[in-house]
Amino acid sequence: MEENKDHSEKEIHDKHDRGYKFLLSSRRIFLQLLNTFVKQGWVEEIDEENMILVNKSFILQDFKDKEADLVYKIKVKEQDVIFYVLFELQSSVDYQMPYRLLQYMMEIWREYLKDIEANVAEAKDFKLPVIVPMVLYNGDNRWTACKSYKEYLRNFDLFGEYAVDFKYILLNVNGYPDEELLELSNLISLIFLIDKTKDYGEMMATLQKMIEPLRKISPEEFLMFKHWLINIATSGMTKEQKKEVEEAVEDSEEVENMRYNLERAITSEFEKIECKLEEAQEKGEVKGKLEAICQYLEVRFGAESQALQETVRAITDLETLSRILNRIYIVNQLDEAAAIIQSNLVSQ
Repeated sequence: MEENKDHSEKEIHDKHDRGYKFLLSSRRIFLQLLNTFVKQGWVEEIDEENMILVNKSFILQDFKDKEADLVYKIKVKEQDVIFYVLFELQSSVDYQMPYRLLQYMMEIWREYLKDIEANVAEAKDFKLPVIVPMVLYNGDNRWTACKSYKEYLRNFDLFGEYAVDFKYILLNVNGYPDEELLELSNLISLIFLIDKTKDYGEMMATLQKMIEPLRKISPEEFLMFKHWLINIATSGMTKEQKKEVEEAVEDSEEVENMRYNLERAITSEFEKIECKLEEAQEKGEVKGKLEAICQYLEVRFGAESQALQETVRAITDLETLSRILNRIYIVNQLDEAAAIIQSNLVSQ
C-alpha cells in the first residue's frame, strides 16, 4: 500500500518537473519569470534573442528520480552568463542544497572548459562565466535551508572573505501571496497560483478568480495555460474531477468560453450537493446537513473556507443548521457566508 502511494507521489512530481521544464524552455516565458520574480537590475540587460537553451542536464545520478534542471546560456553585456534552475518540487526541504548546487555548478564549468580550446582557456585573461543558481520550490513546508554557501560551512565567520561563498535565488511558489500573483496577471504568475491549489474545490474557486487576469495573456500563452491545467494541475485528482476540469477548458479557445464551462462545471457540482441536501433533509440528520454545508463551502471557496467549515462542524442544533442551509446558497463572498453562520450561532 505504501509502495503504491510512493509511486503515485513520484508520478505527480515527475509531471510537475516535466511541466515546469516544458514551460520554462520557452525563452519568452523564462525571461518573464526573471522579470517578474527576480528583482535585480541586470535582468533589464537580458534580450530574448541572446538566450540559448542548453540541451543537457547536470543532475547527479543519485537524484535523477527526484528532480530536474534547466540551463540557459545568456549574453549579458556581451559576456556569457549561465542560468541554472533546479526544480525542487517536493514537500520536504533539502538542507544540502548549497552543497548540491556547488556540485552542479562545478559540472557546468567543467563542461564549459571542455568546449574551449586549451590555449584560450590557459590564457591569462581567460575567465569562467558567472553561473546564477536558482531553485524553484513548490513544497508546503517553509524553506529553511541555508541560502548562501558559507552558512553551510562550520565556523565560516572565522575566515571571513576566504570562506567559499555564493548565494542562490529561491523561487518559492507558495511564498507569493495570491493577491500579488493575481495582480501580476501574466502566465508564470497564474501558473504559480494554480500550482498553489491543493484540491479540486480550491482549484475551481481559484480559476473563477483568474478569469479577468487570463484575458490579459496572449492566445499562445492561454494554450500553454490550458496544457498545464489539464496535464499537470489535475494530477492526484479523481477521474471524475479531472474529467470535469478537462471539459471546462479543453474546448475553450477563448477565456470567455472557459468562464462559461467553469460556471457550468461548478453548477453541476452544486446540483450534486443539493441532492445530498435533499437526502439529508428527508432523513433529518444533523450529519447530513453538516456535510452539505461544508461541501458547498469547499467547492465555492476552496481551502480558504477550512476555518469556517470547522465552525460549522461544531454545530449540533438541527434547526440552526436548517436556517444556515436555507441561506448559504445565495452568498458570493466567503465573508458573507461567515456572517450568515455567525448570525445563526448568535440566535441559537
